Amino acid sequence: MLQIQENVSLRKFNTFGIDVNARYFAEISHEDELTELFADPQWLQAKRLILGGGSNMLMVKDFEGLVIRMNIRGIEHRISHDDVFVEVGGGEVWNDLVNFCVDRNYAGMENLSLIPGSVGASPIQNIGAYGVELKDVFESCRAFEIATGNFRTFTKEDCKFGYRESVFKKELAGQYIIVSVKFHLSLKPNINLKYGAIEQELANRGISNPTIEDVSKVVSYIRVSKLPDPSTIGNAGSFFKNPVIGDVQFRLLMEQFPDVVNYPAGEGQHKLAAGWLIEQCGWKGKVVGNTGTWKNQALVLVNHGGATGEEVYSLSSQIIDSVYTKFGVMLQREVNIID
Repeated sequence: MLQIQENVSLRKFNTFGIDVNARYFAEISHEDELTELFADPQWLQAKRLILGGGSNMLMVKDFEGLVIRMNIRGIEHRISHDDVFVEVGGGEVWNDLVNFCVDRNYAGMENLSLIPGSVGASPIQNIGAYGVELKDVFESCRAFEIATGNFRTFTKEDCKFGYRESVFKKELAGQYIIVSVKFHLSLKPNINLKYGAIEQELANRGISNPTIEDVSKVVSYIRVSKLPDPSTIGNAGSFFKNPVIGDVQFRLLMEQFPDVVNYPAGEGQHKLAAGWLIEQCGWKGKVVGNTGTWKNQALVLVNHGGATGEEVYSLSSQIIDSVYTKFGVMLQREVNIID
């Protein structure tokens, strides 16, 4: 029987460790519980928050509505020639899935090692790292439509993936709950060394012909060296998106700042390293009250202990303003702001 709890602390359910309460709280371990929950008209009308790993959000204040924590588990896999199809419950931990696939030599996810969060949240954000995005390994997802109580399968085309974007963040925001995701992987690795940091670390280890396990270990090593462990210090990983600008703005920027870190982002587009921009403005490792930026990566905002969501949000606003003043580039928050 589905249980609805009242006045539940969300501190342990968000990686920033912000201590706010949910007025109502439900944990979903099976699809049928979603059907049961929304058969009650009270919850159809209520303000809602769908929670996975709580890794890509900033809780600004108490949530005066229903928090639904998705905990549907399970991993199934099928092999057809060199193709591997892996279907995963939305409540599975993302990195547990990556390790499951790497251990079996199912290639495609290795560059996405150690990204925090749940599998169900991954298509919403189109998570990505080190030259690979979720859309590169995505086959489909199964989702519950809140208004009708029906389940629907979304293809890659249906999801309209963009840079840290999908249909679930835009026109269908708040209308569906993802219950499972199917991935298309391969037994024939196509090693992606697009980011120089991976190549450099492989060279440091004397590895010239890397396996997907090598890539996964190197990516994990790089992430740990740059990013703080949420179990030690509250954070949500990268707080800002890497901004993408056009040719004209890029040329003007290069005239003033020839060392600006950038990557190609399609025809006439250039992606800038948000961490570099922030660091150039003097924010790296800076402490502001109970919050601040991480000492090894200015892109990460941290809770040094007892920080409120408002404090973290205020700091992010100050950073956005200073980067715009210096570079004329407007940063966007990657983290979802929950208020």
